[in-house]
Parts: sequence; structure tokens; C-alpha cells
Amino acid sequence: MKSNFSEIIKDNKPVLVDFYADWCGPCKTLAPILKDVKAEMGEAIKIVKIDVDKNQELAGKYQVRGVPTMMLFKDGQQLWRQSGVLQKAQIIEVIKSHSV
Repeated sequence: MKSNFSEIIKDNKPVLVDFYADWCGPCKTLAPILKDVKAEMGEAIKIVKIDVDKNQELAGKYQVRGVPTMMLFKDGQQLWRQSGVLQKAQIIEVIKSHSV
């Protein structure tokens, strides 16, 4: 994953990255919320899930200390980051506010 991660976040549409772990309860809560976000926003957003246990180097590079941690990238730039679970409306608002 890490080899093409830098390619993925260079997209000119927003890329929401969800750093998660299989053992993390809040991550399981966030998963269906992100599905709903994708369903509502469709092609306007790309959502990528990164398992921190399988991608420790990448998690370290971005200083992910807790999961879930979401980051929003566009054109390779990190625009936003938040740890914890947010509701669908909050996530969509964040994406839209950075999609200008």
C-alpha cells in the first residue's frame, strides 16, 4: 500500500484516509458512516482505509497515535486531520469546506 499511497493522495479530488485497526471498537463504528459518506458524495470523494497494524511505517510517517484517525488530502497536501468518530454530516461538511 505505501508504495502507491503518495500517488493516491495526489488526486485532484479530495481523498479521505481512514487509519484504523481491526481490534478498534470506534473504527467499527466509523466504517458504516464512511460507507454512507461515499454513497452520498459518490465520485466527488475517494475514501481509502489504512490498517495501522499492517502499515506501521505509513502510520508512523503521519504520526497516527490513535485510531480511528481520518485525514483529508488533495493534490498531495494534508488539509485536515481528526482522531475519533465523527458523524456523516460532520465528515461531509469537512470535505465540502476543503473542496473549493
